[in-house]
Amino acid sequence: MQQHPVSRPSGSDVDTLTRLMSERFTCRAYLDKAVPDAVIRSIVNVAKKSASWCNVQPWHLVIGSQATTEQFRNALLEHAASSPEVDSDLPFPEEYRGVHARRRQETGYRLYEALGIERHDRERRASQGFENFRLFGAPHVAIVTMAADLGPYAAVDCGGFIASLLLAAHAHGIATTPQGALARHARFVRSHFGIGDDRKMICAISFGYADPDHAANSFRTSRAPDEEIMRLV
Repeated sequence: MQQHPVSRPSGSDVDTLTRLMSERFTCRAYLDKAVPDAVIRSIVNVAKKSASWCNVQPWHLVIGSQATTEQFRNALLEHAASSPEVDSDLPFPEEYRGVHARRRQETGYRLYEALGIERHDRERRASQGFENFRLFGAPHVAIVTMAADLGPYAAVDCGGFIASLLLAAHAHGIATTPQGALARHARFVRSHFGIGDDRKMICAISFGYADPDHAANSFRTSRAPDEEIMRLV
């Protein structure tokens, strides 16, 4: 019987993971610089070790090169401007309430503050929101899908994979933007990339090298205190 070594936690491992988790952020402005294919493959090879129910590994990625992503960006901007209605594969939240609404609002306000956008300036706020469909200028985009017949727990598995992918990318020096906004146009996105109706779109992840001088990358979101997210019994 094959014996597998037992991993024992070390202070350096915990410190490294804590640092990576703390440093990672949602990038909202990118440099015009492609990520080498070898780096992309390395990121995915780390993320694919994510756990999934019965190891079904329901996730699949379609990843655009810089040229392919630019073509998609132009097509998406045109589609989003002419078809603003939601056409998602998975239900979107009807609204956010209570603490979830407050957390969402806080993030928006801090972003607008970093960009110098007044709360009453609806035009600039809408323009910033539309940056989602410009992929924030990222040179690459990954479309995350799952098999349509697997049900909601496959989406949970995909969420774990996405979290691993974001962290693996940061460890490689690559910034990321997980985007549910693109899932508003899931049918269009799948059609553009030749993804069949046998799959459901979870989200998109724009990625590349962050623009360190852009104001949109100057703020960080907060995290809820322990007592709001856990209960030891």
